[in-house]
Amino acid sequence: MTANTLQNIPQIEASLWEAADQMRANSKLSSSEYCMPVLGVIFLRHACNRYDAALKQIEAEQTAGKMPKRPLEKADFIKRRALMLPEQARYDYLLKLSAGVKLSDALGEAMIAIEEDFEPLAGQLPKDYHIFEDRLLEDLMRIFDSEELRTASGDVFGRIYEYFLMKFAMQGAQDNGEFFTPPSLVQTLINVIEPDHGVVTDLACGSGGMFVQSSHFIEHEGLDTMKRVTFYGQEKTATTIRLAKMNLAVHGLEGDIIEANTFYEDPHRLQDGRSLWGNCDFVMANPPFNVDMVDAELVKDDRRLPFGLPGVNKDKRVSNGNYLWISYFHSYLNPTGRAGFVMSSQASSAGHGEKEVRRKLIETGDVDVMIAIRSNFFYTRTVPCELWHFDRAKPEARKDQVLMLDARNIYRKVTRKIYDFSPEQLANLTAIVWLYRGQTDRFLGLVKEYFGKLCAEAVAITGELEVFETALIELREQLSSFADNVKNLVSVTPEQKAALAEALAELVDAETAYNSDRASLVDGLVCFRGLYEHTPPTINLDQQSARAAFDPLAEKAKGLVKQLDLLYKLVARCAQLAQEYTILPLPTGEGNKMDRRLSGKRLKQLEEARKQAVAQLKLAAYFHRQIVWLQERFPDAEMCDVPGLCKVVSRAEIESADWSLTPGRYVGVAPTEVDEDFDFEQTIQDIHIELKGLNAEAVELAARIEQNFSELF
Repeated sequence: MTANTLQNIPQIEASLWEAADQMRANSKLSSSEYCMPVLGVIFLRHACNRYDAALKQIEAEQTAGKMPKRPLEKADFIKRRALMLPEQARYDYLLKLSAGVKLSDALGEAMIAIEEDFEPLAGQLPKDYHIFEDRLLEDLMRIFDSEELRTASGDVFGRIYEYFLMKFAMQGAQDNGEFFTPPSLVQTLINVIEPDHGVVTDLACGSGGMFVQSSHFIEHEGLDTMKRVTFYGQEKTATTIRLAKMNLAVHGLEGDIIEANTFYEDPHRLQDGRSLWGNCDFVMANPPFNVDMVDAELVKDDRRLPFGLPGVNKDKRVSNGNYLWISYFHSYLNPTGRAGFVMSSQASSAGHGEKEVRRKLIETGDVDVMIAIRSNFFYTRTVPCELWHFDRAKPEARKDQVLMLDARNIYRKVTRKIYDFSPEQLANLTAIVWLYRGQTDRFLGLVKEYFGKLCAEAVAITGELEVFETALIELREQLSSFADNVKNLVSVTPEQKAALAEALAELVDAETAYNSDRASLVDGLVCFRGLYEHTPPTINLDQQSARAAFDPLAEKAKGLVKQLDLLYKLVARCAQLAQEYTILPLPTGEGNKMDRRLSGKRLKQLEEARKQAVAQLKLAAYFHRQIVWLQERFPDAEMCDVPGLCKVVSRAEIESADWSLTPGRYVGVAPTEVDEDFDFEQTIQDIHIELKGLNAEAVELAARIEQNFSELF
C-alpha cells in the first residue's frame, strides 16, 4: 500500500460504501440482511491478502535458507498472523469460477472451510449468500477486488471494516446500531485508562471495537498487542458476537468472547482457572443504558455488587440497571486496575438507591475522571452521555479527588446529525488528564508535537501559493491581452471598455498588495522554521515564546487568505466582463474573441488552486491554534480550574453537591468569547452538510412513500 493510497483511505472507504450501498438499494435487501454478508466479503478479501503476504514471506525465507523447504502447515501461517486458506476459499478462485457454478454456494462453502481451519471463527462467518442474485454477488465481490485493495495492509482493511460497521450502524442495522460504539468515545476511554498490558475485558463487547482500538493504542507504543494483553469479552447477542470475532480476525487479533448476559452470568475463566472477577487490569464497555427488567432476586446476593442493589420496584425488578453495570465494572478490577465506560448522563446525579451506591463508590477513592459528552455522538441515538473512569491505583494524594471535564462544547460536525472529536480535540482532552495526573512532560510533549506539525505544514505553504500565482498570472495575461485588443473596437462601448480596464486595474493593485504581504509572511515562516523546525521547544517558557513569535504570522496568514479570496473574485469579475463582450458582434481577428473554454478552464484551475492554498494556510494556523488553546487554559503547564471546561473537585465538594458526579455541576460556565477565527467557508460547508443530509432523507422518504402506495394496489 503506497503512501498516497494511505492518504486516500477516507475516499476509498466512502467510494466502497457508496458502491456497495447502491447495490443494496437496487436489491430487495434491508440493511440488516445485507450487513453480515458484506462484512463477510470484506473479511474474505483481507484473509486472502494476509495469506498471500504470508506465503510470499515463507517462500522468501525458504529461498534464503532461513526456513527448510517442506510442505507448509497451518502453524506457518498462524505465526505470521494469517490463515492457511484452502484453494476454494481464495478470492481469485471464487471470482474465476465457471459460469455453471453458483457463486453463492461456493462462497458459503469457502466460509465453512475457513471455520474448519480456524477454531476461533467456528460457526461465526456468514454463509447466507443465497439471498443475493449471483450477478449482484459477483458485482459485490468485484467492488473489493481493485488493485489497491488486493495489496492493502491489515490496518487499511481494519479501517474499512470499521467504516462499514459504522455506516451500517448509522442505517440502523443490527438492533439500531447498538453493536457499535463511536470511535471518538472509545478512543477517549482508551486515552484515559491506557490499556497496554494484562487482562482487558469488555462485558458488553458489541462488535469488539474496544479491543481493536486498544490494539491500535498498544501498537502506537511500538508493542505487539497479542504479547501484551489478553482480550475477554461478553455479549448477549449471538449475531453481534459474530461481528466481533470477524472484527478481531480482520485486525489479526484473537479474543475469548462468550455469549452471556452479564447481569446474571460471569462465565469467563483465566488461563490459571481464576474468574475474571477481581482480576482484570482494564475494563471497558458501552453497556445498554437504563435497563429496567433485571430480576432483583437473581442478583441480590451477587458478589459483583459490593455496594448493594441500587433500588428495587414492586415487581422485584431493579429499577434501573445502570448501577449494576457500574458496580460490576468496579468489582472486576484488580487492586491496580482501571476502568473506562460509557454511561447515561442520568446516572451521575440519580437519586434514591442509586445515590447510595454512588456514595459508597466515591468513598472508595477509585473514581478518577468524569467526562461529559454532548448529544449526537451516537449514530442512532441523540442522547448525551458521560464517560466514567475508575483507577484503583490512584496515588494517595489524589484519592480524595476527581477530575470533572465538561467536553460538551468540544466537537466536530460529521453530518447533520452526527458529531465526533477531531484527533487534536482528543489529544487536548487527554492532555488535561495528563496534567491532573502530574504528567507535565507529556503535556509539553504534545505542544512540542504541534510545533513540529506547524513547521511541517508551513513548509508546504510556498508551493501551494506558487501554484495559485501561476494560474493567476496566466488568466490575468489572457484578460489583459483581450482588453488591449478591444480598445479600438467601435462595437465595444466606452463604458464597457472602462469597466474592464477598471476591473483589471483593481486586480493589479490587489495583486501588488498581495505580493508584498505574501513576501512578508513567507520570510517570517522561513525565519520561524529556522529557529524551531529542527529543535522544537520543550520547556514551557520557550514554548510560550515560540507561540508568541508565531502569533503575528498567524494573523498574516489569516490576512493572506482574505487576499486570495479577493484576487479570485476580481479575476472572476474581469472574466465575466470579457465573456459578456464575446456576445457582441466583434470583428474577427487574432485575440478579438475571448476564448471562453480556455478562460473557463483556467478559472476553475485558479479556484482549485485557491482552495488548496487557503487550506494549507489554515492548516498551519490550525496547529498554532491548538497550541494557543492549551497554553491559554494552562499557562503554567500545570493543572488548574478552567471555567466551563474542567475542575479538580474534592470528596467534600462532591458530598456537598449531593454526591453528584455530573461535570457541568462543578466546572461552571465558560465566559463568552468572540470567535475571531470565524470560518465562513467552514460554516458554508456545515450548511452544505445539513442540506445534503436533508436531501438524502427526503429522497429516502419519497421512495418509502412510493413503495407504500404501490403495496396498496
